[in-house]
Amino acid sequence: MVLTTPDLTSRPIGVFDSGIGGLTVARAVNRVLPHERLVYFGDTAHLPYGDKSTAAIQAYSIKICDLLLKQQCKVILIACNSASAAAYELVREYVGSKARVLNVIDPIVAHIGQTYAGRTVGLIGTKQTVNSNVYRKKIDDLNAEVQLQSLATPLLAPMIEEGFFENNVSDNIIQSYLTNPILQGIEALVLGCTHYPLIKQQIADYYQGHTEVLDASDVVAEHVRRYLLENQLAAAESQTAPMHHFYVSDFTRSFEESTRIFFGQEVHLEHYPLWE
Repeated sequence: MVLTTPDLTSRPIGVFDSGIGGLTVARAVNRVLPHERLVYFGDTAHLPYGDKSTAAIQAYSIKICDLLLKQQCKVILIACNSASAAAYELVREYVGSKARVLNVIDPIVAHIGQTYAGRTVGLIGTKQTVNSNVYRKKIDDLNAEVQLQSLATPLLAPMIEEGFFENNVSDNIIQSYLTNPILQGIEALVLGCTHYPLIKQQIADYYQGHTEVLDASDVVAEHVRRYLLENQLAAAESQTAPMHHFYVSDFTRSFEESTRIFFGQEVHLEHYPLWE
């Protein structure tokens, strides 16, 4: 058990992902917890995580946690479904009592159980997330009689990273996935990758209101807010907005621009290679 002190509450929240996707979660956390300072790490040298092996994702995650622990983060949020599926238990064991570790899967699973008991829900995500069956196992454990129909959509994350969304190219790729028979008859669709909120509107347009599209970032952010309050870890209110810190393993100008747009402020990216 980590002792709660005023110094501990003022420490930052660490957030990491393979690239731009975790920014959707970081932005949502910033929205509901405006007084919390964030340290974000985008592992742009190794994106996307969805087609990497479990062992590789675990190795990347541990190296990133070393940096976040050096930054004295009180909480480390794995803002990536692939890393949450592959590395959460290992990261939690590795970090021990130095910080609390949260993932993006458990909050959405709880939300599905509460909202869609006895109904059919679709899930799209990376190969790593879907093939791990982590969502299916956790949802089955709820005994809520939710029928989950999952489809790996490996082109979506790299497409988003390259800026191909809100155009005809992305519309065609999205439609080719959503017309898959596996997703027929669903009442809700879980966006099982933190990149996907960036194409949520295109997905919603396809369903035309007949299927609810679940953006996990808002659910996760609310989970983080409740967790901090319940564990007396929330930062005190401040008159000035906190300065967030952003690291990348491989510098790209597009990532810097995306980060600036997401947070509405000038952003300084610090290059931090995981391996020299």
